[in-house]
Amino acid sequence: AAVPRLLVVHHTPSPALHSLLTAVLDGVADPALADVEVVTRPALVASAADVLEADGVVVGGPVNLGYLAGALKHFFDQIYYPCLEDTVGRPFAAFLHGNDDLTGGLVALEKITTGLRWRRVQPVLGVTGAPSLDDLAACRELGAVTAATAAGLLG
Repeated sequence: AAVPRLLVVHHTPSPALHSLLTAVLDGVADPALADVEVVTRPALVASAADVLEADGVVVGGPVNLGYLAGALKHFFDQIYYPCLEDTVGRPFAAFLHGNDDLTGGLVALEKITTGLRWRRVQPVLGVTGAPSLDDLAACRELGAVTAATAAGLLG
């Protein structure tokens, strides 16, 4: 059987987002998940093929001026129609970071992933300001749970 593949799509221009991404990847690197291949792609280069070849997806990035960052919007615009029929039920999780209000970004992400009919396996992790140790632990858990789901280890 093919090795399960987790796609991590990110736009991480800030130190805070970089630390959240690192924590997600640490969670995916859990030794219990040794049979999961991880493909990491910046949002501006991630393609529909990357999504179609993945068994699960983690998306992360900033909420800027109350809306999903342009790079994440670009990613979803690129993959939406090519993936619409072939990724129904695809397990996914997401982490978003902003300086204050994440509401607009959360609403946009919900609309897009509902349209794609992806299956959220963890609540969207929203972090404002400097990530706390709890935020980083939640990111590690998000990565581990999404990878385990992609691998068929969790429902």
